[in-house]
Amino acid sequence: MEKTVKLRVKVNYSTYSALKEVEEEYREILEEAINYGLSNKTTSFTRIKAGIYRNEREKHKDLPSHYIYTACEDASERLDSFDKLKKKGRSYTDKPSVRKVTVHLDDHLWKFSLDKISISTKRGKVFISPTFPKIFWEYYNNGWRIASEARFKLLKGNVMELYIIFKKDDPKPYEPKGFIPVDLNEDSVSLLLNGKPVLLETNTKRITLGYEYKRRSMTTGRSTKDREVRRKLKKLRERDKKADIRRKLVKLIVKEAYEGRSAIVLEDLPKRVPEHMVNGMKDSQLRLRIYRSAFSSMKNAIIEKAREFGVPVVLVNPSYTSTVCPVHGVRIVYQLDGGNAPRVGVCEKGGERWHRDVVALYNLLKRAGDVSPVPLGSKESHDPPIVSRWLRAKSLHLIINERKMIEMKV
Repeated sequence: MEKTVKLRVKVNYSTYSALKEVEEEYREILEEAINYGLSNKTTSFTRIKAGIYRNEREKHKDLPSHYIYTACEDASERLDSFDKLKKKGRSYTDKPSVRKVTVHLDDHLWKFSLDKISISTKRGKVFISPTFPKIFWEYYNNGWRIASEARFKLLKGNVMELYIIFKKDDPKPYEPKGFIPVDLNEDSVSLLLNGKPVLLETNTKRITLGYEYKRRSMTTGRSTKDREVRRKLKKLRERDKKADIRRKLVKLIVKEAYEGRSAIVLEDLPKRVPEHMVNGMKDSQLRLRIYRSAFSSMKNAIIEKAREFGVPVVLVNPSYTSTVCPVHGVRIVYQLDGGNAPRVGVCEKGGERWHRDVVALYNLLKRAGDVSPVPLGSKESHDPPIVSRWLRAKSLHLIINERKMIEMKV
């Protein structure tokens, strides 16, 4: 299990110049390593290093030799990734292009201490003294160890970014006492907490459309290659906002499962989920929203966080989870209610009314192996309580309790 912490440090001119020399020569070695791998049809680090080391050592005599090793590792990773994309038909060039360079470091090229970090260059060692962010101390003081490898990248204004990698052995998953099914939707995430459905709004739809309108206003009548347009587009933070919501939501879900010794139940979504969902869909705005909802990113974030805490994750078949009655096993009919995605349907056999997000939770629970009976009202729909303000909450129980108190006051 690995985590990467980014440190941004402003260094003096001499340090930056020394690191710039390393970056330029590293790029040259990396390009040679990639060309060698392509011409010899290999992605093996050992074969690439054996093929180019002698020539590169002659050309870069003053550069520490281990930069050649790390450049070959970098080339091996890039070539392997390119081959996988090419097999899937998702490569758009004949060979991997070296546009951005992040210099890889091994234990011979850098040394870490809390006082200062040293990096080897052609001029000898340079030292930097970064200010460590809060996330660094969370990992450092909670059983994570700093790996022997690291990376750095140079930015404008004598600024460097150092990527420190933390490692930790995966904890052994416990035997679950229950299940928490989680259903991922475009604008919300629903889950069963102690048998009660809860829907947490993520506002992904509003964020997606808001930033799309901003992009259109910036680019209407202007080229995206225009410097001013590019500068404005870079300042947009759609990805950061969505990642922040995803990170906080995942932490709440996994923490709840860990404290209750429960397993998390998720749909085993296929690769390239949006492409399957938008197949045959004509509404361009809906297609855009689905593409940018990042279902797989949320699923992978939950799995990764659960592995960090040793929380078991059960992946089940996602087919028809929201269109089959969990009691009678027959189809649920959703009548159009003026919108293009009705949320409440009726069981064809029993006539019970089901909310789309709730019925998915009960079906996920059944497919995970839970045999407890599904609660039924008379003919009322199982509308979940909708929670919109949860980003600063400490736990899901506090969210629900606070919401109940608000309802009582009203």
